[in-house]
Amino acid sequence: MSGKVELMAVAKPGDIEKKSFEIIDSEVPEPRRFEGIEWQIARRMVHTTADFDLIDLVRFHPDAVASGLEALRAGCTIATDTEMARCGIPMRRMTPLGCDVRCLMNDPDVIASAKKNLTTRAHAAMELAADTMRPEIHVIGNAPTALIRLVNMVEEGRMKPPALVVGMPVGFVNAAESKAMLMHCGSIPYIAIEGRKGGSALAACVINALAEVVLAERELSGEI
Repeated sequence: MSGKVELMAVAKPGDIEKKSFEIIDSEVPEPRRFEGIEWQIARRMVHTTADFDLIDLVRFHPDAVASGLEALRAGCTIATDTEMARCGIPMRRMTPLGCDVRCLMNDPDVIASAKKNLTTRAHAAMELAADTMRPEIHVIGNAPTALIRLVNMVEEGRMKPPALVVGMPVGFVNAAESKAMLMHCGSIPYIAIEGRKGGSALAACVINALAEVVLAERELSGEI
């Protein structure tokens, strides 16, 4: 293989992200399927994965963006189904908003419950979160069993619908089906992906995109 590889001249980390968004915008010209904040979310999903197919797969409940933003503005509790998703929502964004991000997968009560009841830890963690944390936002990027249990508990009246569920479990066993359950529930504001694609990093980036909106609002108002 011969020839010289031409690299883009980018000086700072922030410039890399800015340039990436510019490239995505140029490759998805207007009119786009989504506008405003929905486009900011979809664009960040593409930025996280380099997968433009997500633009055709992401689905927004009509109340999802407004409800999610309201929860973040109020300093909500966010529950994730993996430590990876928790780590993907940095506290440099959450702390200024007064938000808390927690994952219960390694909680001793969750481990004991899963073993006793022969369920997954994700299933048990969802039940414990509903009973103790009552998070306003759920971020599910890995475990279909967590998303299925969440939807079932809402439909059973065991928990009230959260302000937002980011439903993006990835995989081949019940991943697509669990997301279909969420989108057909009706009472839960969601941002979800049709089909098998998803993942913890992808689910986390949705919260990051929403948080950036609220942080920008506060910066304009002089609050931060």
